[in-house]
Amino acid sequence: MRQDLEPGVADILKKASDMVPLEREDALTLMRVPLHTAGCYALMETANRMSRSEFGNKGENHFHIGLNVEACPMDCLFCSLTRTAGIFKEKIDFSMEQIIRWAKAAEQQGADALNLMTTGTYPFKRLLEVGRQLGEETRVPLVANTRDISHREGEALIDAGFVGAYHAVRLGEGRDTPFNRNKRIETIQVFRDVGLLWMNCVEPVGPEHSDDEIVDLMLLARDYGATYSGIMRRINFPGSPMERFGMISELEMARLVAISRLVMGDVPQAHCTHEPHSASLMAGANLFFSEVGSSPRDQQADTGKGRGTDVTHCRQMQLEMAWDPSLPSNCFEN
Repeated sequence: MRQDLEPGVADILKKASDMVPLEREDALTLMRVPLHTAGCYALMETANRMSRSEFGNKGENHFHIGLNVEACPMDCLFCSLTRTAGIFKEKIDFSMEQIIRWAKAAEQQGADALNLMTTGTYPFKRLLEVGRQLGEETRVPLVANTRDISHREGEALIDAGFVGAYHAVRLGEGRDTPFNRNKRIETIQVFRDVGLLWMNCVEPVGPEHSDDEIVDLMLLARDYGATYSGIMRRINFPGSPMERFGMISELEMARLVAISRLVMGDVPQAHCTHEPHSASLMAGANLFFSEVGSSPRDQQADTGKGRGTDVTHCRQMQLEMAWDPSLPSNCFEN
């Protein structure tokens, strides 16, 4: 370990390298390491080394399809799809034909999973129907991204062909959202109980979030055994209620990705960053999300025509950073 690191930081990095679970205070110590310091780049290097060893240099690519657009009444402050945001006034349910075209294109480009996202009022039965039809049309693993669910609904997802579910306790849950943090955690337990893989990210990170808030969610991901976790920053759309706080940079996101990776230890099968960028691929991330359809970060109804990045571009970015997207998925093959 480099001699110019603070002894406490050096000890924590050694512990993480040995896959010894970090304590809360360890994580908070890392959160206090400033950018542009030897300690910051050392923790990024440690996370990068851990991921390349644990994930076998696999570059993961999961394809997000936002199934519908509407003025969602849930009114999460960071989301462009809400009624309060006033961006989307017409309801759009993308056709099954369009969804299948997107899914088949992603499969041809080498996507490792299809992540089907819905707004809070999207009919659950319709999500199941979409899953069943995609299961007949493609061989790509299906991941649901929907509201809180019951055990019976979790079993219905499995019956419809889903193998996993994305669900996050968001930063500011119950303050910036109308949802109950404990209910969100109960849904995560539902996934574990019924046999769905739980996919997660610490999100949506902004400058206003405290070290304690962020570390809480890193530890939650580890303790509940997330198949993957990582960091997603909040993207401020014009007129967002959160716009006054600004946004974190990609470099700051890479620092947080590294800390999250060290906290996760030997638990995950991949580690994500969103939106796709190169810096985090040197800091422990190996999983990107390409996107079409609705997105809570975009003003376009089809984010594939806006902020969304396609699978081919994500794969090329990974190749440039010596990650191999052609290898089998660690999330589903292991």
